[in-house]
Amino acid sequence: MTETWDYTLYIPNDLRAVTISRRTLSLILTMHGLIGLVDTAELLAAELVSNAVRHTKGPAALRVRLSPDGVVWIGAWDTDPVPPEPPGSLETVAGLEEVGRGLGLVGACADSWGWQPSGRFGQRGKYVWCELGVA
Repeated sequence: MTETWDYTLYIPNDLRAVTISRRTLSLILTMHGLIGLVDTAELLAAELVSNAVRHTKGPAALRVRLSPDGVVWIGAWDTDPVPPEPPGSLETVAGLEEVGRGLGLVGACADSWGWQPSGRFGQRGKYVWCELGVA
């Protein structure tokens, strides 16, 4: 059985939170011996947190955890309960389109991703999440 852990970083609605979230996630993964996931996880977290602070007005949070089955789950919570726009195609991601690029990258780089409504932290909102296998 894998050692499990769960971290949450509460962030203000500030674009500087994207860099702070990436660096915090990098430190968490490195300290848990998962340095091989850092680059991909940082990209995914940056996209999720960036969407949370760009498209909402309230606070946000980055959550990262390791499940017993060896999956790293990365989620960004925000105060907007509206589902995210569906990601663009890979052609859109590679092109110059500005809309849909972030979740397109998440879909292309993560093992799986999705979203779910959340009443966490005492406010309505949603989690947009993705998963990376440790293996």
